[in-house]
Amino acid sequence: MFNDIGPEGGDLIAKALYKNVTLKYLRMTGNKIENEGGMSFAAMLQINSSLEKLDLGDCDLGMQSVIAFATVLTQNQNIKGINLNRPILYGEQEESTVHLSHMLKENHCLVELHMSKHDMRNSGIKQLCGALYLNKSLRYLDVSCNKITRDGMVFLADVLKSNTTLEVIDLSFNRIETAGAKYLSETLTSHNRSLKALSVVSNSIEGEGLVALSQSVKTNLTLSNIYIWGNKFDEATCVAYSELIQMGYLKPDDTDVEPYVVDGHVYLAEVSNGLKRHYYWTPTYGEDCIHSANAGFNLVPATSKSGVQEDPSLGNWRMFGFVSQPAAIENVVV
Repeated sequence: MFNDIGPEGGDLIAKALYKNVTLKYLRMTGNKIENEGGMSFAAMLQINSSLEKLDLGDCDLGMQSVIAFATVLTQNQNIKGINLNRPILYGEQEESTVHLSHMLKENHCLVELHMSKHDMRNSGIKQLCGALYLNKSLRYLDVSCNKITRDGMVFLADVLKSNTTLEVIDLSFNRIETAGAKYLSETLTSHNRSLKALSVVSNSIEGEGLVALSQSVKTNLTLSNIYIWGNKFDEATCVAYSELIQMGYLKPDDTDVEPYVVDGHVYLAEVSNGLKRHYYWTPTYGEDCIHSANAGFNLVPATSKSGVQEDPSLGNWRMFGFVSQPAAIENVVV
């Protein structure tokens, strides 16, 4: 991560993977390999048959390389998870979302897709949801830090009525507001019984929408994790989530709020739990692996082979199961 590897270095690493048959997870996060390096990795995926997870988040990928990945993944059946967060995009056509949506219609092996900071709007989430009617493999969808509003939730709520594979959805740092939360709540209460975790952190949701989501947790026993910090709490919200925790509907480790009482009034405090709180960093003290801080990766682990144990805090992609021979290395963070 963040090792100042540029396009030339990215090209060298990609070419080294042409013949590699043991590496399963590669994390290049924060290395500015740009469009040139991205194209090299896309070309590599046409040849390499062992890599299962690839993280190219914050690598300054260009539109050309994002389209190349979308094209390659219509054929590649080995990649189970890919992170394409924060590409450098220009224009208002949401081309990256259009191409990745088309890929999801064709690909039936991808389990985890990260599309944070893709400048996605409601038309983009509509395209994505159209693909999710057909896709039967994707379990973890990250569309955080985009420009999705309450109108986009109409499409997501509708597809969740029939999609039975999605288990984790990250909508953090969008703007779905109270109306969008209520659309989701209605579906999660009455129809969907497959979603396990939902993050709506910092979405301008007011009390009515947050209370509606709390009712979904109470009714839908599959929905075990919900993250709501950064919205507009009122007393009804605080009481609702306090009751969820006290009555056992919501475990303290499965949400990012903790109730406390002052002068007879209930309030909510933030706690360091989330879908990927320790993605960019880890604490300098305490446990190395805190599952509640990276719950998304714990709920949807990647496929492990060869007896190698995968760390559920996959946001850090720690290297478990190493043996002495270099050829057996299966996880690399650079």
